[in-house]
Amino acid sequence: MIEQLLPPGASWAEAFDDLADAPLLPGEEELVAKAVPARRREVATVRACARRALGALGLPPVPILRGERGAPRWPEGVVGSMTHCAGYRAAVVARAGDLRTVGIDAEPHEPLPDDVLEVVALPQEQSRIAELTAERPAVHWDRLLFSAKESVYKAWFPLTRRFLEFEEADITLEVDGTWSARLLVDGTTADGGPLLGFHGRWLVQDGLLLTVIA
Repeated sequence: MIEQLLPPGASWAEAFDDLADAPLLPGEEELVAKAVPARRREVATVRACARRALGALGLPPVPILRGERGAPRWPEGVVGSMTHCAGYRAAVVARAGDLRTVGIDAEPHEPLPDDVLEVVALPQEQSRIAELTAERPAVHWDRLLFSAKESVYKAWFPLTRRFLEFEEADITLEVDGTWSARLLVDGTTADGGPLLGFHGRWLVQDGLLLTVIA
């Protein structure tokens, strides 16, 4: 499913259920030492997806550990992102020479819980969500906005090594399956380059929604 949103150079793997035999490699056990079995399976499955995606790039299987602020630690020269929600796990990776960054997020295609939109969305975003909902009520635009904000952060952090609040990116969703994010804070990257925003794509299918920056 996620391949519909990806550009050339991106490698991906996804699963719609947990893999009973997905192993945890050395170091990954510590990530779920106190987790319930369902959480262990989820963590193992999304990392199995990541290793399949890395394998498609010709890279060997390696542990996918957590780095700063929980971001995945990818092999040298690789950019990537992982996501998981009820009924879906996925990973997307690429060589750093092919893509600058990757951010992906999956969510159930359901409305956000009450009052969450007001917390995560700027006033202008809330106005646009209302207009989109009137135009295409079959799409849960509030959840789509939330997902886009998650993808923005996943793409932002590896470039800047800084936290990003929900209100520090202004998201514009389009009915054609594209979206953009305008950064409202200094986006200078860790290597001194400029970063003004992102462009992404979205998809609603089979009870799920996906947002991707790649």
